[in-house]
Amino acid sequence: MVTYPATTETISLAQEANSSEAISILYQVLEDPSSSPEAIRIKEQAITNLCDRLTEEKRGEDLRKLLTKLRPFFSLIPKAKTAKIVRGIIDAVAKIPGTTDLQITLCKEMVEWTRAEKRTFLRQRVEARLAALLMENKEYVEALALLSTLVKEVRRLDDKLLLVDIDLLESKLHFSLRNLPKAKAALTAARTAANAIYVPPAQQGTIDLQSGILHAEEKDYKTGYSYFFEAFESFNALGDPRAVFSLKYMLLCKIMVSQADDVAGIISSKAGLQYVGPDLDAMKAVADAHSKRSLKLFENALRDYKAQLEDDPIVHRHLSSLYDTLLEQNLCRLIEPFSRVEIAHIAELIGLPLDHVEKKLSQMILDKKFAGTLDQGAGCLIIFEDPKADAIYSATLDTIANMGKVVDSLYVRSAKIMS
Repeated sequence: MVTYPATTETISLAQEANSSEAISILYQVLEDPSSSPEAIRIKEQAITNLCDRLTEEKRGEDLRKLLTKLRPFFSLIPKAKTAKIVRGIIDAVAKIPGTTDLQITLCKEMVEWTRAEKRTFLRQRVEARLAALLMENKEYVEALALLSTLVKEVRRLDDKLLLVDIDLLESKLHFSLRNLPKAKAALTAARTAANAIYVPPAQQGTIDLQSGILHAEEKDYKTGYSYFFEAFESFNALGDPRAVFSLKYMLLCKIMVSQADDVAGIISSKAGLQYVGPDLDAMKAVADAHSKRSLKLFENALRDYKAQLEDDPIVHRHLSSLYDTLLEQNLCRLIEPFSRVEIAHIAELIGLPLDHVEKKLSQMILDKKFAGTLDQGAGCLIIFEDPKADAIYSATLDTIANMGKVVDSLYVRSAKIMS
């Protein structure tokens, strides 16, 4: 059997070989017992090439075994290089679709190893990555427990850059749990830490994106739009795929403040044309439906672009609110001419199922959107005229209030006379 030592010629040979041969050669390079500076440098290059090859072939389990196999080698190189290799292999596994569970297992193994080896710097970063993966996997309780411990430890060490990552992750986690006050508090902490150091543009874009999401959640769509715009500019300059999501949320904010006519202009702008695709087409369809106040077009958009609208939790939450508003406006417009009307007739006019319309009318009556009652026996909606307030009640209240002021004034004067 041919053996391949850790030399530059071997690396060149591996680069020219086909995938399976190259992987075999690179594994043999790593098994070379030599620990000279040149051999170590060649092995580091071999690790990088091997990661690329295994990622191309989607061999996630082999990447996990490689990381375990490299542990003796890590004792020969500086801790900073070890951290770079470990994070590189974890990133390589992340590029393979459907490996979330494998990544979680890999991170847990590395946390145990780093704790045994007392590599605090690397452990904290792997734990932060693990918390992000747990959140992605919807294991919120475990992720929150891990972050709570980690954030205290990092604050003691005053590692600002990692602290920004952890606070930002904590904000996303609390937002997923619908705990808005804690999400805002964690984001404020991330901004405070970021102001003290240089933050890479990608990280600043992430902070702006999260800020926009939280402002939109509070119905402050104008402020949310400005943050999404800042995030879009950062991601667009870097060629980051998150730019399209920032642009999508910008369009959402425009629709939510009833400026749907601006959507087409933003999409056709120089920056918008770079990202034309299903996401922007979905928002354009929603904007058209909103402009025409058409529930039919709105439902068609939700059906045709389910992946872009309903499967995106942030967009779905706001569009649900928009759909309810549109439905209420349309129902109020339809029942306005009537004092008594069949519910089936309203359902036919609006083009929605009878039970859906009946349920919505019942909700609107309870919310006092209009005065009326449902006669379910006859299948009719009875609309009452808005009762006119009797002026005598308000006049009586004003009189009593003025009498109170007079009595108070007389009491103050009598107190002065007595003194």
